Amino acid sequence: MENKRNADKAFLGQPRGLSTLFFTEMWERFSYYGMRAILLFYMYYAVSKGGLGFDQGTAASIMSIYGSLVYMSGVVGGWLSDRVWGSRRTVFIGGVLIMFGHIALSLPFGAPALFTSIALIVVGTGLLKPNVSEMVGGLYSETDNRRDAGFSMFVFGINLGAAVSPWAVPFAANGFGFHAFGNEMNFHAGFSLAAIGMFLGLLQYYFDGKKYLSKESLYPQDPIEKENMRPIIIWTIVGVVALAVIIALMGVTGNLDINNIIWIITIVAIALPIIYFIMMLSSKKVKKVERSRVWAYVPLFIAAAIFWAIEESGSVVLALFAANRTVLHIGGWQLAAANFQTLNPVFIMILTPFFVWLWSSWTKQPSAPGKFSVGLVFAGASYLFMALPGIINGTTSGRVSPWWLIGSWFIVEIAEMLISPIGLSVTTKLAPKAFQSQMMSMWFLADAAGQAVNAQIVKLYSANTEVAYFLIVGLVSVAFGILLLFFVKPIHKLMDGVD
Repeated sequence: MENKRNADKAFLGQPRGLSTLFFTEMWERFSYYGMRAILLFYMYYAVSKGGLGFDQGTAASIMSIYGSLVYMSGVVGGWLSDRVWGSRRTVFIGGVLIMFGHIALSLPFGAPALFTSIALIVVGTGLLKPNVSEMVGGLYSETDNRRDAGFSMFVFGINLGAAVSPWAVPFAANGFGFHAFGNEMNFHAGFSLAAIGMFLGLLQYYFDGKKYLSKESLYPQDPIEKENMRPIIIWTIVGVVALAVIIALMGVTGNLDINNIIWIITIVAIALPIIYFIMMLSSKKVKKVERSRVWAYVPLFIAAAIFWAIEESGSVVLALFAANRTVLHIGGWQLAAANFQTLNPVFIMILTPFFVWLWSSWTKQPSAPGKFSVGLVFAGASYLFMALPGIINGTTSGRVSPWWLIGSWFIVEIAEMLISPIGLSVTTKLAPKAFQSQMMSMWFLADAAGQAVNAQIVKLYSANTEVAYFLIVGLVSVAFGILLLFFVKPIHKLMDGVD
């Protein structure tokens, strides 16, 4: 089997199955980021302009909590793949749900369609996202030295889909013409294009997968026994009933509104990692050395949550800045506000080769806590940079050059290069043996917690609070980065041999 895997070089020297997963994930990211590029505008634009007419602060809060839910759902998706369905079926079910989520948005049924779509895409992405990456690893034997290059190609596919969609989907929503948002929009046409993208990915995945993906992906790696399934079903029912009771009580007391629901999700997103940390630190299965490493991970987790709160603001706060405060043209090149969402994946693709070279050639490079510290300073600097237009001009009522947004995105992507791949690596290294999967979930929960906090603070952002908002959030990140720098040596000591 190992020799057969090593001999498969049908896709640019990589296994043919990589092509299947490359394009599946490319189309899934195309649909997801294309939808996110216009969703905020769809929610707060007036009904007369094709939107839902939500309050702008509420729309921004929904966008943030949406992202938080997506990363929380990945924990469940990984478990279902490992214990019940196997990765190939889990990914397909997830893709189908995502497609139907986009279809729901493409229909003119207002807020009910929006929340139905959010539920479907949250569950679907949670099933698909963590398991596609696991299947890429399954294409290679342990001795196959093409693995790193294969993952690099796979990540390129992710960013390719994410880079193209903020142009294609707004183009469709704009009536297939490049002009800034302002007239009546056909948002549903844009969401339809996102649905078509996911459908193409599913077609390719289903038919190609039969031929080129390993048969092992059809089966769970650690199938759960029937007798162990009963308590899980019972606790799931208890959880659903408890949630229903909470919602019913909120309805009876007149507190059932979107802001209170967002508050509940925020509390859950923050409580989950705390529960995980307590569980790991108090477990008898965790050795003394492993417990020390978990303690070392706590400040890195907090740093990651702060970073993701800023990085993920691109589709929320920076999107609002693009729509309300930015001159939407560069020379004769006309832009839509949603087009700026392409900057994240584009800068990742540009910066990745440089940082791969840097970490490969730098013999005495900083430890993971040191890189996190510098990354947080860069993340905060990206927000401090955004405060400058209002400070320099003395007003936040006019429009400013798009180069402010471009510069801010470039700075925060430097931070991502210092935190995201390093964080993934150090998470696996610091994980106790008995909690390896759960520790990986913690990395995604850092993003969920950061976006959950965002869901509360983005309500405070407006033209009037612009400078203060960017300064305060930016300074918090820079301050924590500097504080972390003073604790690099103690944290590294707690890591006990892990670099």
